[in-house]
Amino acid sequence: MVLAPMLAHAEDEAPAGQQHAALPDMTQAEKRAARLDELFASLKRESNDVKAARIASLIQIQWQNSGSPTIDLMMGWAAKAMEEKKYPIALDFLDQVVTMKPDYAEGWNRRATLHFLMNDYGRSMADIQKTLALEPRHFGAMAGMAAILKDTGRKEAALQAFERVLAVYPMMREAQKQAGELADELAGQRT
Repeated sequence: MVLAPMLAHAEDEAPAGQQHAALPDMTQAEKRAARLDELFASLKRESNDVKAARIASLIQIQWQNSGSPTIDLMMGWAAKAMEEKKYPIALDFLDQVVTMKPDYAEGWNRRATLHFLMNDYGRSMADIQKTLALEPRHFGAMAGMAAILKDTGRKEAALQAFERVLAVYPMMREAQKQAGELADELAGQRT
């Protein structure tokens, strides 16, 4: 559910992307999966938060690519409707996205975000679960889950969810802050 600004492709990551061009036997899906694996490995190793944010943004760009111009168009329309707070319209588009392409994790994640904005935590959690079933490393969906758990008073579960985020994206500052606050709060309750 976390939305990061689009950033330019980092120079130091160009060789990784070029490696796939040299593997003509790979399908587009295999190239995309290999690229995501490389990016997640880099994200886990990166100790500079600015560079980590750039890598996370590259991951999000990969996630947003549905492989279907129709789906991409509907995702754009949904994003515009969400920005304008026209939630019922955005929901119509996102319902169509997940129906037409049920294996597209970002469609489920975007709908989870919309449900969250509409304060429908039950539906948001259901869509987060579907997102994570399709992409278990989706740090945005995990962060959304953690936020819902925290908002509903399930602090131990929220802390565990933030720890899952940090296992994938160790330099996510907001997750670090939230996990620290929850850990301190829970430690204070135990004493």
